[in-house]
Amino acid sequence: MTKNLNLLKMRLSGCAGILGGILLFCGDMLLYYDPVSVDFRQNMAHASDLRIIASGVCALFAAWFYTLGTLQIYMAFKPSKPFYRNLVVLCFGGIFIAFGIVHAAYTAIAATAKLSLENNLDLNSAVALSVRVNDILRLFVYPIFGLLSLFFIRQVWIQKTLYPRWIIVFFPLLLFLLEGVITDHVPKGLFVIVQGGYLNLILIVFFTASTIALWNPIKSDENIKYEKTN
Repeated sequence: MTKNLNLLKMRLSGCAGILGGILLFCGDMLLYYDPVSVDFRQNMAHASDLRIIASGVCALFAAWFYTLGTLQIYMAFKPSKPFYRNLVVLCFGGIFIAFGIVHAAYTAIAATAKLSLENNLDLNSAVALSVRVNDILRLFVYPIFGLLSLFFIRQVWIQKTLYPRWIIVFFPLLLFLLEGVITDHVPKGLFVIVQGGYLNLILIVFFTASTIALWNPIKSDENIKYEKTN
């Protein structure tokens, strides 16, 4: 009974993470998408008030669902030592919260871009401060992501988690490093979709792979020990 409940929790938590990614991807498209233009700032300048507001709301709910997704990662890392398990979960949680905050900061860029268009101001000059704030916020996330990658990949590789080793391929690090290669080869009609929503797309990929990997976890020696003590 307990085992089935734990499996259900892991599956639902993974679905929450996927939903968080879908919501924030929709938030990205509300700001960036235009069927004929690939200029992100111009597209934001032409976005309606409703689209900008809806994009900000998406960021709030997405941050909540992403955070719920950390429960799956926590349970997958139960065989690890508490230090590594808690560190990985805290890093993921910090990144997910930052995703919501950084996206909300983008709504400031969109609002400023819209005002510059309405008042015939130079677009790049008008959004410069908002862009700078956004760039500074991102700088706090990169070290956390680096630390997370180091410990996540190592613990999975030495089989101290419920994850199979192949999950490393779908961990966001590889796709993050390949962003330029991937976006340079997508058709022009898909560029805004892929480039604009890239970070959330790679998290959708990760949570989907994670949920599949943990649907019925393969028992290693460490996992068997964990089940016996729980």
